[in-house]
Amino acid sequence: MLHYLYTLYGHENHFFNLFRYITFRSGGALLMALLISFLYGPRFIRWLKSKQGAGQPIREDGPESHLLTKKGTPTMGGGLILLALSFSTLLWANLNDIYVWVVLWVTLGFGAIGAYDDYLKLTKRNSKGLSGKKKLILQFLIAGSAAYIINLQMIPELSETLAVPFFKSLLLDLGLFYVPFAIFVMVGASNAVNLTDGLDGLAIGPVMIASGCFAIISYLVGNQVFANYLQVLYVPGTGELAVFCGALIGAGLGFLWYNAPPAMVFMGDTGSLSVGGALGAISVATKHELVLSIIGGLFVLEAVSVILQVGYFKMTGGKRIFLMSPIHHHFEKKGWSEPTIVFRFWIIAIILALIGLSTLKLR
Repeated sequence: MLHYLYTLYGHENHFFNLFRYITFRSGGALLMALLISFLYGPRFIRWLKSKQGAGQPIREDGPESHLLTKKGTPTMGGGLILLALSFSTLLWANLNDIYVWVVLWVTLGFGAIGAYDDYLKLTKRNSKGLSGKKKLILQFLIAGSAAYIINLQMIPELSETLAVPFFKSLLLDLGLFYVPFAIFVMVGASNAVNLTDGLDGLAIGPVMIASGCFAIISYLVGNQVFANYLQVLYVPGTGELAVFCGALIGAGLGFLWYNAPPAMVFMGDTGSLSVGGALGAISVATKHELVLSIIGGLFVLEAVSVILQVGYFKMTGGKRIFLMSPIHHHFEKKGWSEPTIVFRFWIIAIILALIGLSTLKLR
């Protein structure tokens, strides 16, 4: 919205030229989202506590310590993330950019699914919530519409193609399989972040790290000069997603203030499904779907640990690879403290993020 100040008054007042620059607006979006989180966070958490009473239902088959340390903590804190993220994005981004609206659609759509899931968990007082089948159907519908619009928006040379990292101009033509692939990326990223969200601060840290990486990627891919210099694909219009990523970092930092151990609030599926879907949608829009699997490698690891555990359990009639899945619970069972797991997993996320960013230059 503030971008209009440049178009209206930029030629008369040099100050308004600041709103022309994506870097300035990205920084503004970050600070605005952070400020909103600080201003409304305490009131929002008090409101959640007043409505939820006993807080989020704790898994009975989870680590025993959670029944003591996390009992009574309210959930649906992802609503605070969505509030700060949406308002800041709408204020600072160029609203004429279709990619901004598509990513917001996926974020808020997945957030609504997660909110309904959290609501069912609270009202039924169990950790099941919305059935996995119904959840996936709704996610597929939202992601499918987003993938179709993104593909329509692409220039002809990039439509229905998959870019391969570490190669200058290698594009795989997926044809009719591109939209299903893009849907898989968005839904997969959403659920992988959801599986990672099991300890205080564990998911939001890597989400912010990945958001920072994609802020850089979006800005470079959306700038023809930088894209040509780095020999990466130029995708017109995606630079504005750097503003969205800035807002996501700010909202994440604000949420972490209340989610740091011991957490005052959990993000719930409201937050984890939405921010995961946002990262997936940004990777599809910037043609960096495969790079997301590197930058978000921690989320991939968490999801794979669940798949391996379930598959091995069924094939062997009850045997397990890990003491418990997702894998962060395995280390809890081995006696690692919660902060130790969180900080070490953050370190892994940073290393993977640096490897993912290196794909911009190593070609």
